[in-house]
Amino acid sequence: MINKRIFLKSIAAAAMATSGMGAAWAADITGAGATFPFPIYAKWAEAYKKETGTGLNYQSIGSSGGIRQIRAKTVAFGATDAPVPGADLEKDGMVQFPAIIGGTVPVINLDGFKPGELRVTGPVLAEMFMGKIVKWNDPKLAALNPGKSLPDANITVVHRADGSGTTFNWTDYLTVVSKEWADTVGKGAAVKWPAASSVGGKGNEGVAANVNRVKGALGYVEYAYVKKNNMNFLQLQNADGKYVSPDDKTFASAAASADWFSVPGMGVSMVNAKGADSWPVSTASFILMYKNPADKAQSAEVLKFFDWAFKNGKGMAAELDYVPLPDSLTAQIRSKVWTEIAK
Repeated sequence: MINKRIFLKSIAAAAMATSGMGAAWAADITGAGATFPFPIYAKWAEAYKKETGTGLNYQSIGSSGGIRQIRAKTVAFGATDAPVPGADLEKDGMVQFPAIIGGTVPVINLDGFKPGELRVTGPVLAEMFMGKIVKWNDPKLAALNPGKSLPDANITVVHRADGSGTTFNWTDYLTVVSKEWADTVGKGAAVKWPAASSVGGKGNEGVAANVNRVKGALGYVEYAYVKKNNMNFLQLQNADGKYVSPDDKTFASAAASADWFSVPGMGVSMVNAKGADSWPVSTASFILMYKNPADKAQSAEVLKFFDWAFKNGKGMAAELDYVPLPDSLTAQIRSKVWTEIAK
């Protein structure tokens, strides 16, 4: 059986290496943005290039960077985990559609515990990220984990230092489960982190590296980075009061009730979704493209790539515990969204 961690590292390295090949890649697809979907985009890109000869030069720079790049028209598509509001899409002359579904996970660096062994509720998690709970043996954490010997260790919050759709979705969740967080911090691609003991990291990669480096750390990353870096994580209590672990099944449960076309640009929030098996921070990653692109040939190649990925990439997505979009939804994306893009 393939070692997923090694495989993920190898495809990411290959994608990064090929992005610098210069003239040989002049006709390849260009995109930039969210780090959340980078592992699956890299995996799709490797397979797509083998099959078609067309490569993907994707810059994993964060959602805010992706929005800036597509607005500057330096790439054929932008990628964001924080969906762009319908009014802004209309103003910019762009369309938006989901490409993949996954989940954001609270990750920790705490010796003596297996992944998912410790539990937390949303309100308690918010207090930890606010810096109100500063020790791992705090009575509120102890009450949620009876029989566990929690250490008298300081909690260091690790957060994104760049503008991030992962941060948008994470703070969206904290805003839903904690009125105090909503009133004092709120949600956004970048927020003012209130915990006195905190450190920033660039991209999901940077947060994962800092959590693994700092003893007692608590951070948040997309699940593929949990697997890639062999990270410890907390179980979360969901909207139905059940404690769940992150995986493709709990992400799929959260996505099952999403009404995609109820919001302009399909920007549906799945945080704290109902369902006994639902992971409470399940999210989609979105693609941004111009309705009337300056380079219609490059835009057409982007659609060919995602059309191929929707048809052929489901198994690859599942291997990394992403949730591929159902065929019924991708059919609607082709007929309702892609038809708005000038050929």
